[in-house]
Amino acid sequence: MKLVGEKNLMVFSGRAHPRLAEEVAELVGTGLVPSSMYDFANSEKYVRYEESVRGCDAFVLQSHTAPINEWIMEHLIMVDALKRASAKRITVVMPFYGYSRQDKKHRGREPISARLVADLFKTAGADRLISVDLHADQIQGYFDGPVDHLMALPILADYVRDKYGAESDLAVVSPDAGRIKVAERWSARLGGVPLAFIHKTRRTDRPNESVANRVVGEVEGRTCVLVDDMIDTGGTIVKAAEALMQEGAKAVIIAATHGILSDPAAERLKNSPAVEVILTNTLPLAEEKSFDKLTVLSIAPLLAQAIQAVFEDGSVTSMFDGHA
Repeated sequence: MKLVGEKNLMVFSGRAHPRLAEEVAELVGTGLVPSSMYDFANSEKYVRYEESVRGCDAFVLQSHTAPINEWIMEHLIMVDALKRASAKRITVVMPFYGYSRQDKKHRGREPISARLVADLFKTAGADRLISVDLHADQIQGYFDGPVDHLMALPILADYVRDKYGAESDLAVVSPDAGRIKVAERWSARLGGVPLAFIHKTRRTDRPNESVANRVVGEVEGRTCVLVDDMIDTGGTIVKAAEALMQEGAKAVIIAATHGILSDPAAERLKNSPAVEVILTNTLPLAEEKSFDKLTVLSIAPLLAQAIQAVFEDGSVTSMFDGHA
């Protein structure tokens, strides 16, 4: 795709989530650049692009799924290859930002790995980052350059409104007090429905484990939309759904952007009291992790729109708030 001044948009994909990259490239109106990628016997990664990238506006898409360290490394190598091949501008598109949960120090002698990831991409040659629903807004400040923080909320909330909006008893529930602001945005998108949250305590010495749940807010007789940015092992979100049902909720719908679904998440969600689990495809979902009440919505239109806006030097912010 070329515009005035011979600007040339090129989309590149790693091997972590090629189906999403193909969908994005098609919506943008271009194909993926042919690339040669493989692993050496000792697991080192090799990348070479099969056509010239000199002077292009490069968008390098890779979602940081498991095994996360392998795909982050491949992503970095892709950026380095573009930099050394004289790409004019390199935008890293990471639908899911690896290590985003390690955004601050909870105790002494801990790393801030989310900052390290940002530094690695800057050193590799990235000029800009695009990501979806970062675990913490402050991660935008870790990268020394522009960061476009996209939100999947319109895609998820509009689906919920269209399917369940006829019910006047909706309530939005945050799985913890720290994500109340996100729940407030959901509430506004759904027409100002009531809010509630789950008060929980989490063990800092053991990952993926919360030890107490208490519902704060009125949920009795309501269809509760339990919203979060990601679901990993599913323990926290399922406990929250159970707590809501114990408090008299009529039904629970789980909605999240990133379906990490580490074992045994799929089994937990399948057997949970939730009537539907709604995710986006920021991360690839293995067939064996699918289940009847799972709905997966495509994030590709959002990514394609952001890529087009960046390429044309337009406003990404206006995609969400209507202002340039």
